Amino acid sequence: MNRNTKIFFWSLSAALGGFLFGFDTAVISGVEKHLQSLWNLSAVEHGFTVSIALIGTVVGALVGGIPADTLGRKKTLLIIAVIYLLASLGTALANTWGFFLIFRFLGGVGVGVSSIVAPLYITEISPASKRGRLVAMFQFNIVFGILIAYLSNYLLSGIDPDVSWRWMLGVQAFPSALFIITALVIPESPRWLILKKNDLEGARQTLEIIDPDEAEKTISAVLNASQTNKSAGFATVFSKAYRKPLILAFLFAFFNQVSGINAIIYYAPRIFELAGLGKESALLSSAGIGLVNLLSTFIGLALIDKYGRKTLMIAGSVGLIVALALVTRAFYIHQAGMLVPIYLFIFIAFFAFSQGAVIWVFIAEIFPNEVRAYGQTVGSSTHWIMAALISFSFPMITEMFGGAAAFGFFTVMMICQLIFAWKFMPETRGRALEDMDRVIISH
Repeated sequence: MNRNTKIFFWSLSAALGGFLFGFDTAVISGVEKHLQSLWNLSAVEHGFTVSIALIGTVVGALVGGIPADTLGRKKTLLIIAVIYLLASLGTALANTWGFFLIFRFLGGVGVGVSSIVAPLYITEISPASKRGRLVAMFQFNIVFGILIAYLSNYLLSGIDPDVSWRWMLGVQAFPSALFIITALVIPESPRWLILKKNDLEGARQTLEIIDPDEAEKTISAVLNASQTNKSAGFATVFSKAYRKPLILAFLFAFFNQVSGINAIIYYAPRIFELAGLGKESALLSSAGIGLVNLLSTFIGLALIDKYGRKTLMIAGSVGLIVALALVTRAFYIHQAGMLVPIYLFIFIAFFAFSQGAVIWVFIAEIFPNEVRAYGQTVGSSTHWIMAALISFSFPMITEMFGGAAAFGFFTVMMICQLIFAWKFMPETRGRALEDMDRVIISH
């Protein structure tokens, strides 16, 4: 196995966390109605059953930096893989509502932790010239996992309903087992080995595979940059020294969600019905949005290292503003109809190749080695808390004020994002991780 193949395999192995992230998030769509009737759930209990994974995700995002920093990136990836396996088997075998909730919550914790550790690991084992597209594989795998979950649900829906829901949830055990196997054979992050274990030889072996010409320089840079912060904890990331990357990570994650992306993905059928379309549009929304999301994420993955993070964000922001403004206008003048799905497909396309592709790359690379795990925690937890708030409030806002108000708000937020990307976001393409301090301070 040559050098490039090894790096790709390591990155793909970590990105399996993204695939399971997407699969676990979307698979509930195929079983939620059956579960409601199976356990005779009230509307409140049903909503709690669907949303408990998101609660687990927020918890996982808040605590995920701790094992990543103390146990290492590799061991934490292995723990995530085991969590996914237990969650899939536990929900599939559940005979009571309470038992199901426990393992559905556990799966959400796995999603939250993987949103921190997988991009973090890939960032630290990637050469600077390829880091963008390798880390963006995590997002690509999330979208791919969502599509496979929809496909799997469709293929399994034809069997006995009392059995099909268990298979829909249990099939996740197969990629989870593969994730466990690959997590066992990948190397530990060389930067973590230097920073936490002082294992220079172990780090050198991996760094010489990643970039033999830069291995010694990287070791020296990590040692020099971290001499005074070797025992940095979670509180350290909030100190004045890291204020600028902290603000960048917070704002990036904040804008990601106030674009309305999760509201659109979660409530596409509701939005289409508001636009005057029939319920049959649910299939169109799931398949069409999912396919556009996948293709556009692939485009972003191909462009991120060629044109840079900032360029993709500026271009994407312009497209998002136009698409959201068109949706807002369609609702405002009460002439939505078939135009709204078209506008939303345009929205998804621009989001996927910009924000969708860039978020996990940018947040993972802007923090210094000694606080990267905790910086990623701040960005990821902001992302998931905002996702919960937007998803919770969107139905109420549309019911009280209408679709024009909701999408008008998203439009204004994307104008703010454009200003952020244009004026305040530094370009990190092709820069060594140990040089990010200078990149951010000089911007």
